[in-house]
Amino acid sequence: MVTKNHERIHLDDKNLCHLAMSELEDLYTDLGLSTEELDLLDMPRRTFTVHFPVRMDSGKIKMFIGHRVQYNDARGPAKGGIRFHPELTIDHVKDLAFLMSLKCAVANIPFGGSKGGVVVNPKGLSRNELEHATRGYIRAIADYIGPFKDIPAPDVYTDEKIMAWILDEFERIKGEHVPSMVTGKPIELGGSKARSYSTSLGGIYVLEEAMKKINLDKSKAFIAIQGFGNVGENAARLLHEREYNVIAVSDSKGGIIKEDGLFIPAVIKHKNETGSVIDFPGSKNITNEELLTCKCDILIPAALSDQLNRDNAPNVKSKLVLELANAPTTRDADDIFFDKNIMLIPDVLANAGGVVVSYFEWSQNLNNDYWEEEKVLEKLKKTMITAFNDVYSLCQEQKCRLRKSAYSVALKRILEAEKLRGNL
Repeated sequence: MVTKNHERIHLDDKNLCHLAMSELEDLYTDLGLSTEELDLLDMPRRTFTVHFPVRMDSGKIKMFIGHRVQYNDARGPAKGGIRFHPELTIDHVKDLAFLMSLKCAVANIPFGGSKGGVVVNPKGLSRNELEHATRGYIRAIADYIGPFKDIPAPDVYTDEKIMAWILDEFERIKGEHVPSMVTGKPIELGGSKARSYSTSLGGIYVLEEAMKKINLDKSKAFIAIQGFGNVGENAARLLHEREYNVIAVSDSKGGIIKEDGLFIPAVIKHKNETGSVIDFPGSKNITNEELLTCKCDILIPAALSDQLNRDNAPNVKSKLVLELANAPTTRDADDIFFDKNIMLIPDVLANAGGVVVSYFEWSQNLNNDYWEEEKVLEKLKKTMITAFNDVYSLCQEQKCRLRKSAYSVALKRILEAEKLRGNL
């Protein structure tokens, strides 16, 4: 049985694809793209499905199905995660690979987009079977991946342990050390420092730049964060360390609010001890819905998709929304925020910090040069601020939403690379 959390993550990605494709249909018309440009964007560069055998603990051989899509590599080698999920389909993988192309282009890092994985419920496998399935998948696609072709990374149901197996299997096949062929590895095998919280920190760098644009003073900013998993918890912790006033947080069981601010280290300790943030001493319990519409200046949805919708968007009181989750805002809510002059920083920009640090890991591996944490953070900050300002400038010029300008920036960069290569 797949855990509820990962079923939801898979659904969130489907909602992300639906929202993005809906937005892009309008954008294609606005940009006046030619038939050739539309055809190029509509078709992935390479798509393949593999079938490979795995010897199970019972001694029997079972056939597995794996997919990989390299959507676009005009700006650099393809880049994208590997997920293990029983509902994985090639069409869903195509959509996710396209969105990775856009995210890399928005952040202006020299990668294209890819995605892949194995159709399997990993909770139904032993550790030994999981390792054999991972290695079998890599053997099946080894000729099509590598540091200058396509660079895998962790995704749903995969982690740094699985990335280590991927690295080891690939190096066995090639007969040489190739640490740059995969990112999200353990630091001992060439992983990058700061990776574990890079998505949250990248979002905070963007947030701080956005606050300057709307003249929102840090000392007067009250922040509410929906979601207290890896991304939400790290965001709360980092904001607290920077002396921001986080007044509300929530997890799947409910939320808490304290109008004069929460002491986040104590909230984290309480969550670790009790399994939830609710009933934190000195705070008031609230629902997730109440958190989204509480009186705050900055709202950070860092949990599930479709949380901000036509029903609750009119009641949102924040001045700024930072999408650290995938597709937390529906198209209707996006329109409402635009009309209410609420700045919404879209997921394709807000949570790009993870892939940016993956790029840094790849770069470090290629040069056999391992950076101290301070250098990683300095370069992450510069990259994220530049990306935000690129998107914001176009947004101001075209008087449109930041989501639309982010996709416009990405598409223009991809198409320009294709033109320079003579493909258009």
